[in-house]
Amino acid sequence: STDDDLVWDAADGDTINLEDGRTVRFIGMDTPETLDPRRPVGCFGKEASSETKKLLAGKFVILQKDISDTDKFGRLLRLIYLPLENRQILFVNDYLVREGFAKVKTYPPDVKFEDRFAEAERKAKEAKKGLWGKCI
Repeated sequence: STDDDLVWDAADGDTINLEDGRTVRFIGMDTPETLDPRRPVGCFGKEASSETKKLLAGKFVILQKDISDTDKFGRLLRLIYLPLENRQILFVNDYLVREGFAKVKTYPPDVKFEDRFAEAERKAKEAKKGLWGKCI
C-alpha cells in the first residue's frame, strides 16, 4: 500500500515527521545517531540528518510499506519515494545508502530491498563516499 504524504521535517537522517503528526522510520537502513540523549552524535550524523532535511522537508513523498506497519516505538516503517521534476522518482532509502549517508540495517520481515541496499553500500564503501570516507 502507498500513501502520498507531506513531510513536515526530518527528525534524524532516517526518521521523518509528517504534517499529520505521524513519524516514519526508513526501512532497511540506519544513519549515524544525532538525537539519542544516551549517546554522542555519531560520525557523519549531522550530515545525514541535514541531507534528509534538505531532500524531504516540505515535500510530498510516496510512502510504501514492506511487511510490518510500525516498529516497537509506534513509528511507521516505510520505503520513501520522492517525486522529482521530469517525472523521475528518487528512492530515498537507496539514495542515502548509495551516497554514504547510511549503512544497511534490515530487520526481518522487512527485507524486500536487502540485496539492493547491500550492493549500494558496497559501492559507497569502495568509493569512500560519505561516512565511509570520513568515519572508518
